Amino acid sequence: MSKQPAEPLASYRAKRNFAVTSEPASAGSSDSGHSFVVQKHWATRLHYDFRLELNGTMKSWAIPKGPSLDPKDKRMAVAVEDHPVAYAAFEGTIPAKQYGAGKVIIWDRGTWQPVGDAATELRAGNLKFRLQGEKLHGLWALVRMKTAEQKRETWLLIKERDDAARASTEFSVVDELPDSVTGDALPTPAVREDSPRPATHAKRAASTPLKAKAKSISLNASKLGVASQLPPVLSPQLATRVDRAPTDDSDWQHEIKFDGYRMLTRVEGGEVRLFTRNNNDWTTKLRHLARAITGAKYPDGWYDGEAVVLNAKGAPDFGALQRAFDSSKVSDIVLYLFDLPYCDGRDLRAVPLEQRRALLKTIVAKNPSDVLRFSETFDGAMHDILGAACNLGLEGVIGKRRGSRYVSQRSTDWIKVKCSERQEFVVGGFTEPKGSRDAFGALLLGVHADDGSLTYVGKVGSGFSDISLKDIAKKLAPLRQSSSPFATVPAEHNRANWVKPKVLAEVSFSEWTNDQHLRHPVFVGIRMDKDASMIRSETPASAQTKRPSAGAVASQTSLSAPSLNVTHGERILDETTRLTKLELVRYYALIASLMLPHLKQRPVSLVRAPAGFAGELFFQKHIDKTLPAGLKALDPALDPGHDPLVTVVNASGLIASAQWNVVEFHTTNAVATSMERPDRLIFDLDPGAGVTWPQMQAATELVHALLTELELVCFAKTSGGKGIHIVVPIRRQYEWPVAKDFAHAVVTHLARVLPTHFVDKSGSKHRVGKIFVDYLRNGRDATTVCAWSARARPGAGVSVPLTWDEVGKLKSADQWNVRNIHSRLDQGNAPWAGYDKAANTLARAMRSLDYRGSHIKAAQ
Repeated sequence: MSKQPAEPLASYRAKRNFAVTSEPASAGSSDSGHSFVVQKHWATRLHYDFRLELNGTMKSWAIPKGPSLDPKDKRMAVAVEDHPVAYAAFEGTIPAKQYGAGKVIIWDRGTWQPVGDAATELRAGNLKFRLQGEKLHGLWALVRMKTAEQKRETWLLIKERDDAARASTEFSVVDELPDSVTGDALPTPAVREDSPRPATHAKRAASTPLKAKAKSISLNASKLGVASQLPPVLSPQLATRVDRAPTDDSDWQHEIKFDGYRMLTRVEGGEVRLFTRNNNDWTTKLRHLARAITGAKYPDGWYDGEAVVLNAKGAPDFGALQRAFDSSKVSDIVLYLFDLPYCDGRDLRAVPLEQRRALLKTIVAKNPSDVLRFSETFDGAMHDILGAACNLGLEGVIGKRRGSRYVSQRSTDWIKVKCSERQEFVVGGFTEPKGSRDAFGALLLGVHADDGSLTYVGKVGSGFSDISLKDIAKKLAPLRQSSSPFATVPAEHNRANWVKPKVLAEVSFSEWTNDQHLRHPVFVGIRMDKDASMIRSETPASAQTKRPSAGAVASQTSLSAPSLNVTHGERILDETTRLTKLELVRYYALIASLMLPHLKQRPVSLVRAPAGFAGELFFQKHIDKTLPAGLKALDPALDPGHDPLVTVVNASGLIASAQWNVVEFHTTNAVATSMERPDRLIFDLDPGAGVTWPQMQAATELVHALLTELELVCFAKTSGGKGIHIVVPIRRQYEWPVAKDFAHAVVTHLARVLPTHFVDKSGSKHRVGKIFVDYLRNGRDATTVCAWSARARPGAGVSVPLTWDEVGKLKSADQWNVRNIHSRLDQGNAPWAGYDKAANTLARAMRSLDYRGSHIKAAQ
């Protein structure tokens, strides 16, 4: 490190005005003496501040690109002044005009252990250490570069090769885990009036509340976690499947993998509700469990567990669980509890695993119940525990990293090892019964490929009882259809009975064959707690080459969050920047939560670039084949005589579309539920030849001024190309001709009053040195590129929402692109705050413009 002043924090304090900034002034300390933190910092340029606690201060480096789990990536790390240990807890915004002004979040945190003597190795310029964080693990190195004298030392942060290392083509930790580990995610999207809001559990509970008759257990949990209101919805932490037990068991504790339904229990004010992992309310199905929790007086909180039925040997029996639900005889269902993310007014997600579970064990033991049980851990090596579990006929073992926090996503801090191959499959059809069997012969099974199509993987004809045959036949009967849902089906099944791909069958099997079919499949049960559209082949984390996802090829690279395999991820889309398809898919995974409110319920047109940006582009708004997962076909009546229009319904739709070579998403000015009355106007400022960027900025301000004078609230966004889009939300009381004529009237007025700036004719010869404000975007069949969409043009610019104060500071309309979008995510949709309440009536503006719709329409 560079030479430090006698008082280690003197440089730090000299650069800060603690009367203005909320950064800590005092040194502070940690319990371990070896804490670390990585803070994501949107200052003049986005960077990651990497800090290691040593001898009472945080040794600090600024890493422009952030850490990488790939040992081949040597990330530059610039040494900066020591920071107080108390800084490891700092999240917030450093005020403007202060040193480091900008937003700071805690991107990762945990403890570190040096390999050797830390002070000596640091002075020598070669520090090796282990990290145990929430995102970063394993062995790392900081190596000082031997360069000419500089103001600050330059180091390299390098991931060493170990079990925690991952190739950058497989996983990018900064792209796929961008948020704060404290739960302070990047700014949430501005919710529109036409966007559905998640139903709260309190509303659902009104129908069948279960009230506690006595006061809850009194717990002294005040020293754990942070004070917090109980959230209405909680997504569970999910385990990552691995193909073998870890070689080093010291960091792990082990539990049985229960063969049942994941169940999240919410207790608040005496009301008990039980939810599946997909947020389906099953309280009425499991009233005996809700009553037991009420009687046990559990404190308010979220309780994570698994609902199971035990067989005569005391082992979970999934078939028996399914029969219990089918018969509504659920009294034998037991709830095993294994985690406690919230309790008694405290958010415990950042509390180490062992402490959360110790508190949970105390709660369960306080008032024992036959149907409420604590999931115990087992001592010993995971390999030995797995062997014993398999001998007992159990499904497998769960490993959980000691000291880890609770995260609402799939995590490598929880791993699962199964005794045999087993997963859910989508039922796409069935064969006719033979011999003495009734109902059907075999179920035809599939998984969804990367493009959303259903890939046939085999049939299962064994494992059924007479009762299950009849029950499954009843479930399939109303789903019968004439055509196959599979992309391709072997000729042997050309006379099969086809069904809509809605039902999930859990199947065990010995292995996958070379042609990706199931060997020795046996039916286990029907699942009702998962969405069929999300079912894909389950590949263990370290066995990708053994069993690639259906439809994938040898050149695939793996994307872990969300769980998808990217086919041809290495394909170059933009020759000017060498942007790859993998980078584009990661981009849409990253910004999905910001983009979905702008897409919600709107028909989309998709721009596909199968040969890259320089190749032929395909503009597609009707789809005549199986849709990728997450896209929904709309009512054919919206566009008679054509294949259906489509809309994007979730993040999977964005990602699957990118897999399908979609680059751009364009939306209409109306939602599908009210297609004949637009809810916004678009003014697209399109520069002609010779127009400079400062002219574009001035023109944007002029249009803004006119619309403001007309008392129309409006919002701006970059186009991601050359222009600026101005969006005017309007009330749904005007038909398309009226809206389009009014937009034309605005543009005509601009061209008449400011003829040196604007033109109202679209041809390129009319707008040399001028700007055409494109009002044609306001026709019924017209679309405009959606906010946060990438553009299929050199540089891969992105359409980004703006504040009006930013317009004059922009460098270009493609200032943000797929690669630098992280630098903008601290703002999110905040520039459009208030959009949902800003719908304008056009009556006063029409009078001000002396608007005559029929006259303008006749002049077109």
